Amino acid sequence: MSETAGIDDWFAAAGPREQELRRADALVMLAAPDIDRKLVPMGSGAMLGYGMMPYRPRSAKVTTSWPLIALAAQKRHLSLYVCAVVDGTYLPEARAGKLGRVSCGKSCIRFSSLDAVDTGELSALLRDAVTATRAGGNAFAAS
Repeated sequence: MSETAGIDDWFAAAGPREQELRRADALVMLAAPDIDRKLVPMGSGAMLGYGMMPYRPRSAKVTTSWPLIALAAQKRHLSLYVCAVVDGTYLPEARAGKLGRVSCGKSCIRFSSLDAVDTGELSALLRDAVTATRAGGNAFAAS
C-alpha cells in the first residue's frame, strides 16, 4: 500500500470527523507547503505527522525521528501537536490566547472544529515553527 493510500484510509477511518481532519490537513499543508507528511504510529493507532525531525527524549539513549507537527483525532476533539520550543517557550502554549476557542497544552492545540480556531494565527504559528526548526532554533529537536 502506498503512503498516500494509507493516509486516505486514515482519514476515512475517522468517520464523521474525516472532513474536519482533511480541513486541518489542508491548513497545515498551506502554511508549510514543502513539508513532508506521513503516518506515524501512536499507541494502538496512528497520527498524521509533518516535518520529521531528530528527537531524543531525556530517558532515551538513541535519537529517533518525531514530527514537528502532528494531527490526531481524539474521542471528543482533534489535536494538533506543534513540537517547537523557541527561546525556551513552547509556541502553542505561548500563543494559546490568540488561537481562538481552543484548549492548549505545552505542544498540543485541541479543538472540535476549525471554525473555532483563528486560522490566520494558527497558520502563522505553523510557519514560525517550521522556520525556527529549519534555522536550528527549535530546542525540541535533537541537534
